[in-house]
Amino acid sequence: MMNRPIRYLILAALIAGKSVIAEEVANRPAVDFSSLPKLGPTWLATNPYRGNPEAIRVGQLTYGQTCARCHGAEASTNAAPAPDLRKLDAFCRRIASEELKAACMRDNDAYFSKTVRQGKTIVGVVHMPAWEPVLPQELIWAVQSFIESRVEVSRR
Repeated sequence: MMNRPIRYLILAALIAGKSVIAEEVANRPAVDFSSLPKLGPTWLATNPYRGNPEAIRVGQLTYGQTCARCHGAEASTNAAPAPDLRKLDAFCRRIASEELKAACMRDNDAYFSKTVRQGKTIVGVVHMPAWEPVLPQELIWAVQSFIESRVEVSRR
């Protein structure tokens, strides 16, 4: 349990708009993605690389350099400080109707894209930085493709 003076210090910092927690910073990964089809500057509504083996490979490299420190190596741990990303589309995977499943995956793609691009700030603390200034959509969709491939591995 946190002692009282530290709690008061954190509360005072939050009220003053100051973070006492080291915020995450988005750093550009050193990943060659020239093997992926170019997507252009306009963000797509759905992941065009879903199931693409090359995108999964590029996504794994990108994930390792950008996401693993918070979400766990190989996107396969529950011990990481951030959510288990393999669970993002868990509800969609249970839907029997292909039409409804496709609609669910479109919604999931929109949520994933928005969250990664804009990041997550809660009570003034950056929990996940905005990646849009650092990652082109090719790498963001490749990361999602990699995460979805980890779901398949975890079910074996």
